Amino acid sequence: MDNNDILIRLRYALDLRDTEMVKIFKLGGIELTEEEVRKTLIKSKDTYRYYNVGEEPDEIDQIEGKEENIKCKNSTLESFLNGFIIFKRGKQDAKPEQPERPVLKNNENPNLNNILLKKLKIALSLTSDDIIDILRETGVIVTKGELSALLRKEGHKNYKECGDKYARNFLKGLAKKNRG
Repeated sequence: MDNNDILIRLRYALDLRDTEMVKIFKLGGIELTEEEVRKTLIKSKDTYRYYNVGEEPDEIDQIEGKEENIKCKNSTLESFLNGFIIFKRGKQDAKPEQPERPVLKNNENPNLNNILLKKLKIALSLTSDDIIDILRETGVIVTKGELSALLRKEGHKNYKECGDKYARNFLKGLAKKNRG
């Protein structure tokens, strides 16, 4: 899954409008217009794995050529997730004794699935049991120990990288939960 696909699935699962997406990006520190948000929500040619029956690959190229998509970088997706936390829970005031935390943690890491799980857990006030139930809805069985490993900080001895399967099924289960 690329970052554009994650944004598309998030938008659907959380039933967000373009205006809300613009506001969330702004809260995360990125100024985008509604038109730019729409272009970010277009799948890239790389994400097409299967063609519809009777549809040739060059037909997909023609469809893609009509609207130019904007590739969503890791920093853009992480800014969106940070903005979503603020959108749902409000801005948190920094305590004087705490050092200033960097806003973007993982610019170089191509896999943001672990961060996606953590930040959605925070934004939506989900418990570990909630996440396990959401994944169970899609047929993925995860134990508390496995989930704990997915939510750990990278570099921890029990850290486990979250694969696309977990992220995709989590967003699918979230859509089922929110949309019915």
